[in-house]
Amino acid sequence: MDSASPEPSPPAGRAPVSGTAAQDPAADTQPPPRVNVPPDGPTAGAPADGGTAPRVSVVDEQDVGVDTARLAALAGHVLEALDVPRQLELSVTCVDIDAMTALNAEHMGATRPTDVLAFPIDAPDDVTPGVPGLLGDVVLCPVVAHAQAADHGRSADGEVDLLLVHGILHLLGYDHAEPDERDRMFALTDDLLAAFDAPEDVAR
Repeated sequence: MDSASPEPSPPAGRAPVSGTAAQDPAADTQPPPRVNVPPDGPTAGAPADGGTAPRVSVVDEQDVGVDTARLAALAGHVLEALDVPRQLELSVTCVDIDAMTALNAEHMGATRPTDVLAFPIDAPDDVTPGVPGLLGDVVLCPVVAHAQAADHGRSADGEVDLLLVHGILHLLGYDHAEPDERDRMFALTDDLLAAFDAPEDVAR
């Protein structure tokens, strides 16, 4: 677990959630505005109404190499696997250390960067059929992810993948504050990543 990250609090409304998604033993009360609404970039999926707006938008605002097309495909895979209503869009943003430190301070009251933050906006159970919505924003810090990957027994890209899935699960209400919640969330994360990387999965 990233020791620089605050432990997440139990969900309260649609408040932001700090990640610390490393799967090893180691707030504001109002949802913030969108962290980023990218005009372009890698996308995956399409809304149920047949429109052209992307279901997943990924934007990279930092200098560490990340495969944004893979992230978009992975996010789309998770949304499909968990039957998230197709009118809900997802924004994924990769930021640098300074930006993540500022976000973590503003929304979580922490003084150091974290690996992932999740900003839930529209809950899947609250959507109106045919009306577009926003599931939320996942903010990743690849610098932190790459620095901690080896300690967690993963490649740098594997760590970023895990953080993305972890952040999306937080948007969907999953948490790891209690042991049973942790076991459920981390097992689901492993299953989703394994299914995405299976040979027969060609959605890249």
